[in-house]
Amino acid sequence: MRRKRFCGTLLAAAGMPLAAWAQVAQRSARIAVLGGSSGPSDPNTMRYMVDPLRRGLRERGWVEGQNLVIEWRFADGKPERLPALLAESIVAAPDVLLAIGPRPALLAKAATRTLPIVAVAVDDPVNMGLAESYTRPGGNITGLSLAYEGMLSRRLQVLKDFVPQARRFAVLMNPLTLPRAELDSALVDMRRELGLQIVAFEASRAEEFGAVFDAMAAQRIDGVLVLADAVFYVQRMPLGALCTKHRLPSVWGGRGYLDAGGLVSFQGDFAEVFRRSASLIDKILKGTPPGEIPFEQSTKFEMVLNLKAARALGLKVPQSVLVSADEVIE
Repeated sequence: MRRKRFCGTLLAAAGMPLAAWAQVAQRSARIAVLGGSSGPSDPNTMRYMVDPLRRGLRERGWVEGQNLVIEWRFADGKPERLPALLAESIVAAPDVLLAIGPRPALLAKAATRTLPIVAVAVDDPVNMGLAESYTRPGGNITGLSLAYEGMLSRRLQVLKDFVPQARRFAVLMNPLTLPRAELDSALVDMRRELGLQIVAFEASRAEEFGAVFDAMAAQRIDGVLVLADAVFYVQRMPLGALCTKHRLPSVWGGRGYLDAGGLVSFQGDFAEVFRRSASLIDKILKGTPPGEIPFEQSTKFEMVLNLKAARALGLKVPQSVLVSADEVIE
């Protein structure tokens, strides 16, 4: 009796609800992971998402096969599969749902008000309607943002450094991931800031890529910014091939895209974000309501340069880019 009372006193002093800890102690914690891109069979997914998440959880005492079960569900670039995968996740009754990217996060937020959600790799959770504020998200959600104000301009500036004579850049987006009105609003400021013509192009399926790049060629586009997206990630090989075919320098939202032939990436550190997401999951498993956990914003950003792609395009690498690059792919 004394031991039970002593343990209860320690847990209460730590601010951890006894009921929550009792439930975790009796069984393994369960995390459901929902993503729109490719799953753990993709080496990049393992390197930048799966392994960092597992490492962060181990650092906090959560180990698969001991006190933790992780269920992975990925749509493999087919967004129409997400609702069914989400339904499977909810029925499985995990302790936490980790939603990767804007669309999975928004679907999860709309589908449940009780299941704790950690949303990662989203841009602006407040404007998206995921959170009431960064400091107190409210409801059943918290997470980490990979973006900061001005990131798109920074990417285009890097592209302009490669082709200083450029006058027309393209932004390739998936309208199912990012509302077109939101991008159009951002482009107004970027055109004025960079002194460039910037044209938005849309594609939501791989079958549309060829026509989109033909349209870019017809409009004499000098370079393209490819926005991070689950469909684009899964289909990065044909996208990279089209950039090379049309001799278009390209800037991407993540190092994992560059194995397809992309020129340069400027984005938050995905591996660090997924490792850090473990701290939010840990707080929820220990009883803190997600709506009371501040939404974090990535503070570590990295530029990755693909020298092989630069050579294929016949581009000279600016010294400013070479010095700024966190990683150079030979």
